[in-house]
Amino acid sequence: MGPLYSTKVTAKGGRHGSIRSDDGLLNLSLALPKALGGSGGATNPEQLFAAGYAACFENALLRVSREARHHFTDDQVEVVAEIGISRNGEGNFVLSASLAVTLAGVDQATGEDFVHRAHLVCPYSNAIRGNVDVATTVTVR
Repeated sequence: MGPLYSTKVTAKGGRHGSIRSDDGLLNLSLALPKALGGSGGATNPEQLFAAGYAACFENALLRVSREARHHFTDDQVEVVAEIGISRNGEGNFVLSASLAVTLAGVDQATGEDFVHRAHLVCPYSNAIRGNVDVATTVTVR
């Protein structure tokens, strides 16, 4: 069985270049962040990964909560993904990830259960499991 959806994005010029999706909806310049010695001023792959992960994880969270017959409104859920880049012991670049989830209308145990279950079904979580440790925090308000 093939994918339910696929997309193509072409990168030119690496971290100092640009990216463009095949449909043209994504069309951005890239720049190396100042923290890595670049000029900054444009997006970078880590920001794009964080954006995708946050949106995908929030959708997974909404799915598992609906399956548990709990319906959040848009203003009751926030997912902040932080992606870091560093070097490992061999000097190779590696990613780190953390997800800060804020939920309203549930208790702490329920919120943590929803986040745990979302982590099992989120495609981004599944793609990096075993390669990137993902720290999660759950705050209920």
